[in-house]
Amino acid sequence: MDFTEYKDLWVFIETDQGKAAGVGLELLNPGVELAHQLGQKAVAVILGKDNAEAEKAAVAYGADQVLSVESPAFEHYTTEAYTYGMVKMVEKYKPSILMIGATIIGRDFGPRVSCRLKTGLTADCTSLAVDTANGVMGWTRPAFGGNLMATIMCENTRPQMGTVRPGVFKKAAPDDSRTAEIIKETLEVPADVIRTTLVESIREVAAEMVKLEDAEIIVSGGRGLGGPEPFETHIKPLADALGGAVGASRAAVDSGWIPHVHQVGQTGKTVAPKLYIACGISGAIQHQAGMSGSDCIVAINKDPDAPIFSIADYGIVGDLFQVLPVLTTEVKKLKA
Repeated sequence: MDFTEYKDLWVFIETDQGKAAGVGLELLNPGVELAHQLGQKAVAVILGKDNAEAEKAAVAYGADQVLSVESPAFEHYTTEAYTYGMVKMVEKYKPSILMIGATIIGRDFGPRVSCRLKTGLTADCTSLAVDTANGVMGWTRPAFGGNLMATIMCENTRPQMGTVRPGVFKKAAPDDSRTAEIIKETLEVPADVIRTTLVESIREVAAEMVKLEDAEIIVSGGRGLGGPEPFETHIKPLADALGGAVGASRAAVDSGWIPHVHQVGQTGKTVAPKLYIACGISGAIQHQAGMSGSDCIVAINKDPDAPIFSIADYGIVGDLFQVLPVLTTEVKKLKA
């Protein structure tokens, strides 16, 4: 493999009904910085049916170039169509690095793309760095249950691929006045390639799903709640008063007190809200891995030695069952 043929850093921009999803725009922030360190371009790659809106967003959030691939087969996500499209583009343009969000879609088609291209893929990354001397990417991800961080390098094949957790990086400030080259590609996906068909999209159900990655305020409960009821009687009222979402630690989820979709941490969601309130959460390293990037962390715990206090901006040592009702009442007064 002649590495000199491979250049530029690609960021896959996931879309929903033609609009750019948050994770791809997040990845453009470190992607642009890393690409420029290498003296190369950060290229936003979009697969869709009508990409105009996503193209504008990619340019506004910093892409040096946009590769927009359109086909009726990309209107709705299918593993086979997206894999086929991405592989064809990589084979044509030969990027050195390909970053994909570790969403349901990214985790599904990313590994298949890497297998088709006979290259490696590092999953669920939380940190990125590049060696400017040789162009090798360092993909850092938690290992051994989050007890240590492993940096993985793909030195012998190209492109270097990795999926990156949503919420790890913050979006850059958009600049609607920016301009960038947009390369339009049309691609015919053979009918025999696609083995699955979307029959129906039930958006009412999807709208009810918890999107912790997008929440600006999260109130989370842990083992200290003692059962499922306090999530309804104490955690949710405060979250509602603040206009935020409800999160949870792994201990609460494993105990069956709240669905996994609410879990924050190493085996849950990685979040970076403006305000994160941890209630009855000790703050094990696995949980910290999922929320330490929050702008402001408030910890409420009876144990003054709980690890969560080491990363908290504000700490309340006390009984959450006494603190939360008072806090909720005061928030409602201020908002009134």
